[in-house]
Amino acid sequence: MNSSHFIHKFRHSSNREDMANEEEEESPTELNTINSSGGFLIVSPDKLSLKYTGAGQHGHDVGVVQANKPAPFKRHAYYFEMYVKDAGVKGRVSIGFTTDNFKTGRHPGWELNTCGYHGEDGLIYLGKRQGEVFGPAYTTGDTVGAGINYDSQEFFFTVNGTLVGTVSKYIKGPLFPTVAVHSRNEEVSVNFGLEKFAFDFKGYEVSERNKQQIAIEKASIPLNMNYRLVKNYLLHFGYEETFQAFDLATKNTVPPIYFAQEDGVEVQDTAYALNERKILRQLIGKGEIDAALAKLRDCYPQLVQDDKSEVCFLLRCQKFIELVRIGALEEAVKYGRVELAKFFGLNVFQDIVEDCFALLVYERPQESNVGYFLEASQREVVADAVNAAVLSTNPKHKDRLYSHLETLLRQLMACCLEQRLLNDGQGESLSLNRLLENNNCKRIKKID
Repeated sequence: MNSSHFIHKFRHSSNREDMANEEEEESPTELNTINSSGGFLIVSPDKLSLKYTGAGQHGHDVGVVQANKPAPFKRHAYYFEMYVKDAGVKGRVSIGFTTDNFKTGRHPGWELNTCGYHGEDGLIYLGKRQGEVFGPAYTTGDTVGAGINYDSQEFFFTVNGTLVGTVSKYIKGPLFPTVAVHSRNEEVSVNFGLEKFAFDFKGYEVSERNKQQIAIEKASIPLNMNYRLVKNYLLHFGYEETFQAFDLATKNTVPPIYFAQEDGVEVQDTAYALNERKILRQLIGKGEIDAALAKLRDCYPQLVQDDKSEVCFLLRCQKFIELVRIGALEEAVKYGRVELAKFFGLNVFQDIVEDCFALLVYERPQESNVGYFLEASQREVVADAVNAAVLSTNPKHKDRLYSHLETLLRQLMACCLEQRLLNDGQGESLSLNRLLENNNCKRIKKID
């Protein structure tokens, strides 16, 4: 059995993994006074306001400035706002997005690979000098917003807290929030999220995610398919009592749920060594690692013949962790010197062994950076690894590492990753924890 899957999970089984994998992205915080058409504008000392100082006689006399950072893109959406302090003589202000090689001195939307919503006429410009009818004109006292929806791959714009409309996000690469002024006395300020937005951006994100959820819920899946997935999952992981209760419930539904004849064969195959796997899971779940090892030696000695196998390693680590959990530190040290020391020098195990020993350093190890070893999820990883090892002794299905449900989820993850690659890596990564938490919250609200 290839247990490297479980070694990785043991190393990262904490629920914090999703948070750790989410790369921190820098967000725009101010205007970039270096990359701007400096001769036509003055940027305030706080770098959040600009005023036009030119004559505005020519198309290239635009006072334009980008944000100091591109819009972060490993999220569902990004948004910023511009407040028009003074529309000046002609009200030729604009807001939008531009690339890092944007030619300053031009409105966003006039050049290729730029997009801009203009206040003078309410037109939107998409990489050319000819605008398209889009929304209302805006002037002094108005707050205008520009955003990117990475899921739908669209730009969206708002005026005074109301969504105006969307256009296709046809531009690739990092995009900088950009604002421009183009006639005497025009003055605007920007809000990159340090102040409350006029537009309910958080509500917008929730609404957009709800659209996704509604689309998912509209997908019709036969009940017997759902039930087959659940049955296979319960059998695969050795939850015998839960499987029996679930099986009984499916037989008593109204109308009853019918399964194909071959389902009985699949259940029989997946139920291989079900009782032994159930007992092993229960023992590990209670932290009785010695008893679990004894059970393996009695029933499946081939799995523990190699004392340096990955299954033995996980069980030894968990035994050490259980000793730390109950405060038997001296016994843990002795055990570690004898059993865990065997794995020193083996690169695949080295960091885990070191982290296990690090538990001894802390007065309250559960609060340390290796405290996740003491969480219940860690026992589950070990139980899953032992369960998979026992299943690997089935001569009919030696390589059945994943349940049908897990296989389906892995395929889903692969599809989502491919979709992100097609979108230049933009948008939120799929987090099953976040998805489950959102669904649980919705159920609680319905109950309330």
